[in-house]
Amino acid sequence: MTTPNDNSHAALLAQSVGDFVQRGADLPRVRALAQTHAEFDAAQWRQLADLGWLGVLAPESCGGLGLGLAEAAIVAEGLGRALTPEPYTAVAVLAARVLEGAVATPLRDELLSGLAGGERVPVVAWQEQPDDFSGLQLATAATPFEGGFRVSGNKQFVIGAAGADGYIVTAQAAAGLQLLWISRDAAGCTTGFLPLADGRSYGAVTLRDVVVPREHVLASGKAARGALDRALDHAATIASAELVGVMKRAHEMSLDYMKTRVQFGKAIGSFQALQHRAVDLYIQQELADAVLRDAVAQLDAGPDDAARALAASRAKSRCADAALAITRAAIQFHGAIGFTEDCDVGLYVKRAMTVAAWLGNGRAHRLRYARLSASANREAT
Repeated sequence: MTTPNDNSHAALLAQSVGDFVQRGADLPRVRALAQTHAEFDAAQWRQLADLGWLGVLAPESCGGLGLGLAEAAIVAEGLGRALTPEPYTAVAVLAARVLEGAVATPLRDELLSGLAGGERVPVVAWQEQPDDFSGLQLATAATPFEGGFRVSGNKQFVIGAAGADGYIVTAQAAAGLQLLWISRDAAGCTTGFLPLADGRSYGAVTLRDVVVPREHVLASGKAARGALDRALDHAATIASAELVGVMKRAHEMSLDYMKTRVQFGKAIGSFQALQHRAVDLYIQQELADAVLRDAVAQLDAGPDDAARALAASRAKSRCADAALAITRAAIQFHGAIGFTEDCDVGLYVKRAMTVAAWLGNGRAHRLRYARLSASANREAT
């Protein structure tokens, strides 16, 4: 994300992330965690907190840095290059933005402070259907009970659930959408896990008559919907930054291999057909990076809801498709060895698959972009 023309603090942040990745976020660790299905390393998470990266978006009043998506994108891209399995975007972006948009209460401030410091790991449990990327298909019900609610329902595709200590749950009540804090060990709350292609897992959260006291209501009605929508768009954009990191590293690995793999007495990188294909993919990479930069700049400027959604969908669509194309081509550049489990390039394909699908794949966001554009054009006329 950074260039020589970027401001100094962004360049220093990028260098810091790069140094961290080289020191400890290595692929053997990724492989080891994938074998145990424990994608959350508490020690590594604490390091991210100590570096301040978990609090990039958290307000300074809650112990965060109070920075913007530009800085979060730099962190996400660097972690994406190393395939860091810890759920940075799900917690430090999606959950942080939901909490930021919630009502300022002691609980909300405590969760944000704990998130920034690495002591708390809140994740958002909002999705119930595989084709619903806005949380509108909501069956989870919140029934009034002694000043709070009784909540029942099922949440799927909860990224970060493996290390979560609680969930920010969406539920429907007579007063509208509710954002509720439910501890992972609350009575009636159970969490199951289903594997993802990259060795991580997503949580399936079942809620059966879970009692939520009034103090655990984070936001209601229009405020809850606004906080969730904004958080989802911001998270989709930072997930796009992670995809940019994945595709850049996969393409670098391909070019390095083409320089050393010899066939017919020549390095395969000298073959014109492969050179042309590598250039085509590099163009896709640069287009995705440029679209991401534009989206981050727009979202940091605080646009209206429609412009924010358009920018986020444009970025996610472009970056998801480019990451899938570049990582799959990396397998082919490596030839037969690229299809083996021992070849690291396969790890990048699997991560691209999971991140591209999370929060809406390329096709879903193109459809969303077309729908939003048509609506904007009708209003303009």
